[in-house]
Amino acid sequence: MKKIFNKTIKTVLPIVLGILILYMIYADFDFTQLWAALAEMDLTWFAVSTFFGVMSHVIRGWRWRLTLAPLGYAPSSAVCVDSIFIAYAANLVVPRVGEVSRCVVLEQYERVPFAQSLGTVVSERLIDTLMVVSLTVLAVLLQWPVFCRFLGDAGFGTAESPLFASIGGWVVVLLSLAGIMALLYRVIRKMAFWKRIKSFISNFVVGITSLARMKNGWLFILETVGIWFCYFMQFYLCFFCFGFSSDLSLLAGLLLFVAGSVAVVVPTPNGAGPWHFAIISIMVLYGVSPTNASVFALIVHSTQTLLVAVLGLYALVMLQFRKTKDKQ
Repeated sequence: MKKIFNKTIKTVLPIVLGILILYMIYADFDFTQLWAALAEMDLTWFAVSTFFGVMSHVIRGWRWRLTLAPLGYAPSSAVCVDSIFIAYAANLVVPRVGEVSRCVVLEQYERVPFAQSLGTVVSERLIDTLMVVSLTVLAVLLQWPVFCRFLGDAGFGTAESPLFASIGGWVVVLLSLAGIMALLYRVIRKMAFWKRIKSFISNFVVGITSLARMKNGWLFILETVGIWFCYFMQFYLCFFCFGFSSDLSLLAGLLLFVAGSVAVVVPTPNGAGPWHFAIISIMVLYGVSPTNASVFALIVHSTQTLLVAVLGLYALVMLQFRKTKDKQ
Protein backbone atom coordinates (compact mmCIF):
# COMPACT_ATOMS: atom_id res chain seq x y z
CA MET A 1 0.00 0.00 0.00
CA LYS A 2 2.84 2.35 0.89
CA LYS A 3 4.60 1.62 -2.41
CA ILE A 4 1.43 2.35 -4.36
CA PHE A 5 0.99 5.61 -2.44
CA ASN A 6 4.60 6.67 -3.10
CA LYS A 7 4.35 5.86 -6.81
CA THR A 8 1.10 7.79 -7.02
CA ILE A 9 2.67 10.81 -5.35
CA LYS A 10 5.69 10.68 -7.68
CA THR A 11 3.36 10.61 -10.66
CA VAL A 12 0.76 13.13 -9.53
CA LEU A 13 2.91 15.82 -7.89
CA PRO A 14 4.94 16.77 -11.01
CA ILE A 15 1.73 17.01 -13.03
CA VAL A 16 0.05 19.12 -10.34
CA LEU A 17 3.13 21.34 -10.10
CA GLY A 18 3.15 21.89 -13.87
CA ILE A 19 -0.59 22.64 -13.98
CA LEU A 20 -0.30 25.06 -11.06
CA ILE A 21 2.55 27.00 -12.66
CA LEU A 22 0.74 27.09 -16.03
CA TYR A 23 -2.36 28.41 -14.27
CA MET A 24 -0.34 31.16 -12.63
CA ILE A 25 1.07 32.18 -16.02
CA TYR A 26 -2.09 31.90 -18.14
CA ALA A 27 -4.78 32.83 -15.59
CA ASP A 28 -5.57 36.13 -17.36
CA PHE A 29 -4.67 35.03 -20.88
CA ASP A 30 -7.12 35.63 -23.75
CA PHE A 31 -7.16 32.31 -25.61
CA THR A 32 -8.78 33.86 -28.68
CA GLN A 33 -5.27 35.16 -29.45
CA LEU A 34 -4.08 31.56 -29.51
CA TRP A 35 -6.56 30.47 -32.18
CA ALA A 36 -5.73 33.50 -34.31
CA ALA A 37 -2.00 32.68 -34.15
CA LEU A 38 -2.67 29.04 -35.05
CA ALA A 39 -4.67 30.12 -38.10
CA GLU A 40 -1.79 32.29 -39.36
CA MET A 41 1.00 29.85 -38.42
CA ASP A 42 3.49 29.05 -41.22
CA LEU A 43 3.23 25.25 -41.45
CA THR A 44 6.24 24.92 -43.76
CA TRP A 45 8.63 26.18 -41.11
CA PHE A 46 6.79 24.10 -38.54
CA ALA A 47 7.35 20.95 -40.65
CA VAL A 48 11.08 21.68 -40.96
CA SER A 49 11.27 22.29 -37.21
CA THR A 50 9.52 18.98 -36.57
CA PHE A 51 12.02 17.18 -38.81
CA PHE A 52 14.89 18.42 -36.65
CA GLY A 53 12.97 17.37 -33.55
CA VAL A 54 12.64 13.81 -34.82
CA MET A 55 16.28 13.69 -35.92
CA SER A 56 17.50 14.78 -32.49
CA HIS A 57 15.98 11.60 -31.01
CA VAL A 58 17.18 9.41 -33.88
CA ILE A 59 20.78 10.61 -33.53
CA ARG A 60 20.57 10.11 -29.75
CA GLY A 61 19.59 6.50 -30.40
CA TRP A 62 22.57 6.08 -32.74
CA ARG A 63 24.89 7.62 -30.17
CA TRP A 64 23.62 5.31 -27.45
CA ARG A 65 24.35 2.29 -29.63
CA LEU A 66 27.89 3.62 -30.04
CA THR A 67 28.44 3.82 -26.26
CA LEU A 68 27.32 0.19 -25.84
CA ALA A 69 29.89 -1.16 -28.31
CA PRO A 70 32.85 -1.12 -25.85
CA LEU A 71 30.77 -3.30 -23.50
CA GLY A 72 30.50 -5.97 -26.17
CA TYR A 73 26.89 -5.30 -27.18
CA ALA A 74 25.59 -4.40 -30.64
CA PRO A 75 21.84 -3.80 -30.37
CA SER A 76 19.99 -2.83 -33.52
CA SER A 77 19.81 0.87 -34.32
CA ALA A 78 16.03 0.61 -34.67
CA VAL A 79 15.56 -0.69 -31.12
CA CYS A 80 17.90 1.95 -29.72
CA VAL A 81 15.98 4.71 -31.48
CA ASP A 82 12.61 3.27 -30.45
CA SER A 83 13.79 3.09 -26.84
CA ILE A 84 14.69 6.80 -27.00
CA PHE A 85 11.22 7.61 -28.35
CA ILE A 86 9.67 5.66 -25.48
CA ALA A 87 11.97 7.28 -22.92
CA TYR A 88 10.93 10.81 -23.82
CA ALA A 89 7.27 9.83 -23.92
CA ALA A 90 7.59 8.19 -20.50
CA ASN A 91 9.02 11.44 -19.11
CA LEU A 92 5.72 13.11 -19.96
CA VAL A 93 4.03 10.87 -17.39
CA VAL A 94 6.73 10.64 -14.73
CA PRO A 95 9.67 13.07 -15.09
CA ARG A 96 13.11 11.41 -15.24
CA VAL A 97 11.70 7.88 -15.54
CA GLY A 98 12.65 7.77 -19.21
CA GLU A 99 16.29 6.94 -18.48
CA VAL A 100 15.16 3.79 -16.71
CA SER A 101 12.48 2.85 -19.25
CA ARG A 102 14.83 2.89 -22.22
CA CYS A 103 17.23 0.58 -20.40
CA VAL A 104 14.34 -1.77 -19.67
CA VAL A 105 13.39 -1.79 -23.36
CA LEU A 106 16.96 -2.57 -24.39
CA GLU A 107 17.21 -5.40 -21.87
CA GLN A 108 13.92 -6.89 -23.01
CA TYR A 109 14.53 -6.73 -26.76
CA GLU A 110 18.34 -6.90 -27.05
CA ARG A 111 19.39 -8.69 -23.84
CA VAL A 112 21.66 -5.83 -22.73
CA PRO A 113 22.05 -5.91 -18.91
CA PHE A 114 20.06 -3.11 -17.31
CA ALA A 115 22.83 -1.88 -15.00
CA GLN A 116 25.42 -1.56 -17.75
CA SER A 117 23.10 0.25 -20.14
CA LEU A 118 22.08 2.60 -17.32
CA GLY A 119 25.75 3.36 -16.77
CA THR A 120 26.07 4.49 -20.37
CA VAL A 121 22.97 6.66 -19.93
CA VAL A 122 24.65 8.39 -16.98
CA SER A 123 27.76 9.02 -19.08
CA GLU A 124 25.54 10.47 -21.81
CA ARG A 125 23.81 12.75 -19.33
CA LEU A 126 27.17 14.00 -18.04
CA ILE A 127 28.16 14.93 -21.59
CA ASP A 128 24.78 16.58 -22.20
CA THR A 129 25.11 18.56 -18.98
CA LEU A 130 28.50 19.78 -20.16
CA MET A 131 26.90 20.85 -23.46
CA VAL A 132 24.13 22.76 -21.65
CA VAL A 133 26.66 24.52 -19.41
CA SER A 134 28.87 25.41 -22.39
CA LEU A 135 25.94 26.73 -24.43
CA THR A 136 24.65 28.68 -21.43
CA VAL A 137 28.00 30.37 -20.86
CA LEU A 138 28.26 31.17 -24.57
CA ALA A 139 24.72 32.58 -24.72
CA VAL A 140 25.19 34.68 -21.59
CA LEU A 141 28.48 36.15 -22.84
CA LEU A 142 27.08 36.95 -26.29
CA GLN A 143 23.84 38.39 -24.89
CA TRP A 144 25.18 39.90 -21.69
CA PRO A 145 23.00 43.08 -21.70
CA VAL A 146 19.81 41.03 -22.09
CA PHE A 147 20.96 38.61 -19.39
CA CYS A 148 21.61 41.51 -17.01
CA ARG A 149 18.10 42.83 -17.68
CA PHE A 150 16.73 39.36 -16.91
CA LEU A 151 18.63 39.36 -13.59
CA GLY A 152 17.15 42.77 -12.89
CA ASP A 153 13.69 41.38 -13.47
CA ALA A 154 14.49 38.56 -11.08
CA GLY A 155 15.14 41.01 -8.24
CA PHE A 156 18.80 41.98 -8.68
CA GLY A 157 17.96 45.33 -10.17
CA THR A 158 15.00 47.22 -11.59
CA ALA A 159 12.13 44.91 -12.48
CA GLU A 160 10.76 45.38 -16.00
CA SER A 161 9.03 42.11 -16.87
CA PRO A 162 5.31 41.89 -16.01
CA LEU A 163 5.88 38.32 -14.89
CA PHE A 164 8.23 39.38 -12.14
CA ALA A 165 6.26 42.49 -11.29
CA SER A 166 3.51 40.40 -9.72
CA ILE A 167 3.31 38.02 -6.81
CA GLY A 168 2.33 35.27 -9.26
CA GLY A 169 5.71 35.49 -10.98
CA TRP A 170 7.55 34.94 -7.72
CA VAL A 171 5.23 32.05 -6.84
CA VAL A 172 6.27 30.38 -10.11
CA VAL A 173 9.95 30.79 -9.23
CA LEU A 174 9.47 29.40 -5.72
CA LEU A 175 7.44 26.42 -6.99
CA SER A 176 10.15 25.66 -9.56
CA LEU A 177 12.87 25.78 -6.91
CA ALA A 178 10.80 23.50 -4.66
CA GLY A 179 10.44 21.03 -7.52
CA ILE A 180 14.19 21.02 -8.16
CA MET A 181 14.93 20.44 -4.46
CA ALA A 182 12.47 17.53 -4.40
CA LEU A 183 14.16 16.03 -7.46
CA LEU A 184 17.62 16.34 -5.87
CA TYR A 185 16.35 14.71 -2.68
CA ARG A 186 14.95 11.80 -4.67
CA VAL A 187 18.21 11.36 -6.61
CA ILE A 188 20.28 11.37 -3.42
CA ARG A 189 18.04 8.72 -1.86
CA LYS A 190 18.33 6.55 -4.95
CA MET A 191 22.12 6.88 -4.94
CA ALA A 192 22.25 5.85 -1.29
CA PHE A 193 20.20 2.77 -2.13
CA TRP A 194 22.40 1.81 -5.10
CA LYS A 195 25.54 2.00 -2.98
CA ARG A 196 24.30 -0.98 -1.02
CA ILE A 197 24.16 -3.14 -4.12
CA LYS A 198 27.74 -4.03 -5.04
CA SER A 199 27.00 -6.02 -8.17
CA PHE A 200 24.81 -3.26 -9.54
CA ILE A 201 27.44 -0.61 -8.89
CA SER A 202 30.09 -2.74 -10.56
CA ASN A 203 28.11 -2.97 -13.78
CA PHE A 204 27.12 0.64 -13.42
CA VAL A 205 30.75 1.79 -13.36
CA VAL A 206 31.54 -0.41 -16.34
CA GLY A 207 28.86 1.38 -18.30
CA ILE A 208 30.11 4.83 -17.33
CA THR A 209 33.71 4.03 -18.27
CA SER A 210 32.66 2.70 -21.67
CA LEU A 211 33.35 6.14 -23.15
CA ALA A 212 37.04 5.79 -22.32
CA ARG A 213 37.22 2.55 -24.33
CA MET A 214 35.27 3.83 -27.31
CA LYS A 215 37.09 3.36 -30.62
CA ASN A 216 35.06 5.89 -32.59
CA GLY A 217 35.32 8.80 -30.20
CA TRP A 218 35.17 11.28 -33.08
CA LEU A 219 31.80 9.85 -34.12
CA PHE A 220 30.49 10.24 -30.56
CA ILE A 221 31.51 13.90 -30.59
CA LEU A 222 29.97 14.44 -34.02
CA GLU A 223 26.69 12.85 -32.95
CA THR A 224 26.64 14.85 -29.71
CA VAL A 225 27.00 18.08 -31.69
CA GLY A 226 24.34 16.81 -34.09
CA ILE A 227 21.88 16.16 -31.26
CA TRP A 228 22.21 19.64 -29.83
CA PHE A 229 22.22 21.26 -33.25
CA CYS A 230 18.90 19.55 -33.98
CA TYR A 231 17.53 20.59 -30.58
CA PHE A 232 18.42 24.20 -31.30
CA MET A 233 17.09 24.18 -34.85
CA GLN A 234 13.82 22.62 -33.72
CA PHE A 235 13.34 25.57 -31.37
CA TYR A 236 14.87 28.38 -33.46
CA LEU A 237 12.93 27.60 -36.65
CA CYS A 238 9.70 28.08 -34.69
CA PHE A 239 10.47 31.82 -34.74
CA PHE A 240 9.64 31.86 -38.45
CA CYS A 241 6.26 30.26 -37.88
CA PHE A 242 4.90 33.56 -36.52
CA GLY A 243 5.14 37.12 -37.77
CA PHE A 244 5.79 38.58 -34.31
CA SER A 245 8.91 36.43 -33.72
CA SER A 246 10.34 36.07 -37.24
CA ASP A 247 12.75 39.00 -36.79
CA LEU A 248 14.35 37.67 -33.60
CA SER A 249 18.08 37.08 -34.09
CA LEU A 250 20.06 33.87 -33.94
CA LEU A 251 21.66 35.01 -30.68
CA ALA A 252 18.23 35.71 -29.21
CA GLY A 253 17.28 32.17 -30.18
CA LEU A 254 20.40 30.83 -28.46
CA LEU A 255 19.64 32.62 -25.19
CA LEU A 256 16.00 31.52 -25.26
CA PHE A 257 17.05 27.98 -26.09
CA VAL A 258 19.44 27.63 -23.15
CA ALA A 259 16.91 29.27 -20.82
CA GLY A 260 14.38 26.64 -21.83
CA SER A 261 16.96 23.86 -21.50
CA VAL A 262 17.71 24.92 -17.93
CA ALA A 263 14.02 25.35 -17.10
CA VAL A 264 13.19 21.72 -17.95
CA VAL A 265 15.32 20.65 -14.96
CA VAL A 266 12.23 21.38 -12.87
CA PRO A 267 10.43 18.02 -12.54
CA THR A 268 7.24 18.73 -14.45
CA PRO A 269 6.06 16.91 -17.61
CA ASN A 270 8.44 18.09 -20.34
CA GLY A 271 9.21 21.17 -18.25
CA ALA A 272 5.63 22.45 -18.55
CA GLY A 273 5.26 25.68 -16.63
CA PRO A 274 8.88 26.64 -15.88
CA TRP A 275 9.73 26.39 -19.61
CA HIS A 276 6.85 28.72 -20.50
CA PHE A 277 7.85 31.12 -17.76
CA ALA A 278 11.48 31.33 -18.93
CA ILE A 279 10.59 31.73 -22.62
CA ILE A 280 7.95 34.39 -22.02
CA SER A 281 10.17 36.38 -19.64
CA ILE A 282 13.06 36.59 -22.10
CA MET A 283 10.95 37.15 -25.23
CA VAL A 284 9.42 40.19 -23.51
CA LEU A 285 12.95 41.57 -23.05
CA TYR A 286 13.45 41.29 -26.81
CA GLY A 287 10.40 43.46 -27.47
CA VAL A 288 7.79 40.75 -28.02
CA SER A 289 4.50 41.59 -26.34
CA PRO A 290 3.54 39.45 -23.32
CA THR A 291 0.49 38.16 -25.21
CA ASN A 292 2.48 37.08 -28.27
CA ALA A 293 5.22 35.59 -26.08
CA SER A 294 2.58 33.60 -24.22
CA VAL A 295 1.12 32.39 -27.53
CA PHE A 296 4.55 31.34 -28.78
CA ALA A 297 5.42 29.43 -25.62
CA LEU A 298 2.07 27.66 -25.49
CA ILE A 299 2.03 26.58 -29.14
CA VAL A 300 5.68 25.56 -29.37
CA HIS A 301 5.69 23.59 -26.13
CA SER A 302 2.36 21.92 -26.89
CA THR A 303 3.37 20.83 -30.40
CA GLN A 304 6.76 19.57 -29.25
CA THR A 305 5.12 17.63 -26.43
CA LEU A 306 2.61 16.17 -28.88
CA LEU A 307 5.49 15.10 -31.13
CA VAL A 308 7.15 13.28 -28.22
CA ALA A 309 3.90 11.48 -27.39
CA VAL A 310 3.31 10.46 -31.03
CA LEU A 311 6.88 9.14 -31.38
CA GLY A 312 6.45 7.16 -28.16
CA LEU A 313 3.28 5.52 -29.46
CA TYR A 314 4.99 4.81 -32.78
CA ALA A 315 7.88 3.12 -30.98
CA LEU A 316 5.54 0.94 -28.91
CA VAL A 317 3.77 -0.23 -32.06
CA MET A 318 7.04 -0.93 -33.88
CA LEU A 319 8.51 -2.87 -30.95
CA GLN A 320 5.38 -4.97 -30.66
CA PHE A 321 5.44 -5.60 -34.42
CA ARG A 322 9.10 -6.61 -34.21
CA LYS A 323 8.37 -8.93 -31.29
CA THR A 324 5.52 -10.62 -33.19
CA LYS A 325 7.69 -10.96 -36.29
CA ASP A 326 10.50 -12.60 -34.29
CA LYS A 327 8.08 -15.14 -32.82
CA GLN A 328 6.84 -16.05 -36.26
